[in-house]
Amino acid sequence: MPGRRTGLGPTDRNRILTVPIRVLIADDQEMIRDGLVSLLSAADDIEVVGEAGDGREAVSLAASLRPDVVVMDIRMPVMDGLAATAEILSGGGDGPRVLVLTTFDLDEYVYEALGCGASGFLLKDAPAAELINGVRLVAAGDALLAPSVTRRLIGDFARRRRHERPRTDAAAALTPRELDVLRLVARGLSNAEIAAELVLAEQTVKTHVGNMLAKLGLRDRTQAVVFAYENGLTAPNR
Repeated sequence: MPGRRTGLGPTDRNRILTVPIRVLIADDQEMIRDGLVSLLSAADDIEVVGEAGDGREAVSLAASLRPDVVVMDIRMPVMDGLAATAEILSGGGDGPRVLVLTTFDLDEYVYEALGCGASGFLLKDAPAAELINGVRLVAAGDALLAPSVTRRLIGDFARRRRHERPRTDAAAALTPRELDVLRLVARGLSNAEIAAELVLAEQTVKTHVGNMLAKLGLRDRTQAVVFAYENGLTAPNR
């Protein structure tokens, strides 16, 4: 008689221990919302916890559902995605991260979203795998820099802001190694790529990134990129 199974196998334990990324979708077009829900729900590590048809509803649901990531359309009725992003992120580092979806690769509204603290941007016609990966990156605190639109937007945004505000000496608080890491983060390199570039362990790089963000009072890698551009520590690739 076969013995009874008394414990959990590795696959079962991983399934229990893996906490899905909780996502709120905000878009005024029901057809697009339905498509995003179906797409993201198909990923094993993502759970869509709510849908909002306008910015005001997105703010309300973000407060009650406490998602990890809000996938935010910009142009919506009642309250647009910019105002909603600003309100959702006004509470500081404990709130969700915002991934902005836009129709245009150089949408003027995206600059304001960067100023509000959005963590990444994708075009609505991006491949499905890119959206899923984007949600994962943003949830992990990474900047969504892979699409060329994001680098252009951040570079142009930082140039504009540099003329509008004085340069700070906040970078003086960083060690030389943290400054090296910041410059490489601004180039869009991952922790593994930075580790290879600087001949460091990946865990060491992760520690440097965390220290750098804490010293500069920044929320995530996207804000670190903007900071580096604003303060002349790097420049967009031509």
